[in-house]
Amino acid sequence: MVKKTQWWRGAVIYQIYPRSFMDSNGDGVGDLPGITERLPYLKSLNVDAVWISPFFKSPMKDFGYDVSDYCDVDPLFGTLADFDVMVAEAHRLGLRIIIDQVLSHTSDLHPWFVESRASRDNPKADWYIWADPKPDGTPPNNWLSVFGGSAWQWDSRRLQFYMHNFLTSQPDLNFHNPEVQAAVLDAVEFWLKRGVDGFRFDACNYHFHDRKLRSNPPAGTRPDTTSVSKVNPYGMQQHRYDKSRPQNLRFLAALRTLLDRYGAASVGEIGDDDSLGRLAEYTSGGDKLHQAYSFTLLTEQFGTEFITTQVQNMERAFRRYEVPGWVCWSIGNHDVPRVLTRWGKDTEDPAFPKLMMALVTSLRGSACVYQGEELGLPEADIPYELLQDPYGKAFWPDFKGRDGCRTPMPWRKDESAGGFTNGHPWLPIPPAHLARAAEVQEGPPDSILNFTRLFLAWRRTQPALIEGDIEFVRAPAPLLIFIRTLGKTRICAAFNLSGAPQRWSRPRRLKDAMPLPGHGLSGAHIEHQILHMAPWGGGYWTLP
Repeated sequence: MVKKTQWWRGAVIYQIYPRSFMDSNGDGVGDLPGITERLPYLKSLNVDAVWISPFFKSPMKDFGYDVSDYCDVDPLFGTLADFDVMVAEAHRLGLRIIIDQVLSHTSDLHPWFVESRASRDNPKADWYIWADPKPDGTPPNNWLSVFGGSAWQWDSRRLQFYMHNFLTSQPDLNFHNPEVQAAVLDAVEFWLKRGVDGFRFDACNYHFHDRKLRSNPPAGTRPDTTSVSKVNPYGMQQHRYDKSRPQNLRFLAALRTLLDRYGAASVGEIGDDDSLGRLAEYTSGGDKLHQAYSFTLLTEQFGTEFITTQVQNMERAFRRYEVPGWVCWSIGNHDVPRVLTRWGKDTEDPAFPKLMMALVTSLRGSACVYQGEELGLPEADIPYELLQDPYGKAFWPDFKGRDGCRTPMPWRKDESAGGFTNGHPWLPIPPAHLARAAEVQEGPPDSILNFTRLFLAWRRTQPALIEGDIEFVRAPAPLLIFIRTLGKTRICAAFNLSGAPQRWSRPRRLKDAMPLPGHGLSGAHIEHQILHMAPWGGGYWTLP
């Protein structure tokens, strides 16, 4: 069994995008008191922890991922006192709190950067990545920003370029400077002392850069379309020198030492050319990140072969290490189109979101569930004139940005703001979301919301789904079948990844399988050694 100190292994983590979860003061933006108000709802979902995206002081050019003070709450979201109340109430309800930490870069309004850019000889002059131009005035190398264009921005005060992996207003910290590492670890400890149970570390492989500033080689015929859109030139490079540097492992070890002192856990976000290999490297050994997730299941690709390959590659990468790491699977978050639209093509069949909830939480690892997935929300279509996301504005119309998955939570159907706010919501709530509001789904026992509650409660009674090994059964697509094994317990899970009925007449591995009740999925049964699967159907069996 998982030790209590390892609660994070196999946990279900619910991600809150605070701007869009619940607004308590009518300004149209969600806040910490709003989250506190809805904690009983989160408790009812039977999740283990709540991950809250950034709420720190920020000019909000990247909506909180540009931090100007690591140790305070932005007034938009409330106060430190509000945060303490939220943590205390979550703990009273048995929920753990995970907060986002954006350590690789700050806002250009952070006092550290304000001082750093003032001159080349001030105490923080080397806290960020500065470089002289080439003789012809161009940037020092070919590094690109994830959000488009060069990763270098000219600064007229220092007559140098500074590096930014994201927006120009998000300068990268220089982790080669020990003072920087000490300062960010102090910021992490600030929140540990306030009782948080863990951290989600944003862009956690971006901390170090190549000191020689060597240019990245081209990706060639295999551009990266996993961590960025195919229209983004960022994917046309092998990011050998601007991130995922070997020095990062030592910093993560120092970070882990700090977390272990407080009994806190970590989950890292890893976007890389070889994200699964990097994930294994960053979580294995028991001395770095506790777990991490990549973008592998956050892409447009979908199907039996794709999911099987990703999970098997992850398992293979772990086996290279004496102490294997741990993965946290995610099929949706605040950066990608919602899974109902991305994989389900906006199907109206409620069986699809139910199946996806069961699938992601049945794989070997932990799982992140993004707010609204328990309601089966589709991607919202935000017109350009209402777009807020700078990433979307840069690549419009071929990439519409991330606002479509960031719209406010629909709590009620009977008003335009969906019970999210008494004011005007910062992003519009589409009618399709109001029709699937939480209040609407409270009553029907077969709603997506109530299925989520039932399934996650049932999952807690099945240790093999939380801790067990995984083995895939060779089956014809679109069937996805695997076996989770823990000791003498063997659970077979089968999913029909299509909107058409399927049957398999040779399920030899399912001989003598006994139906496992209580999970709430439907549309799968075995009769005369034939597996029958309804559209988007799924089921679980015990094996001898």
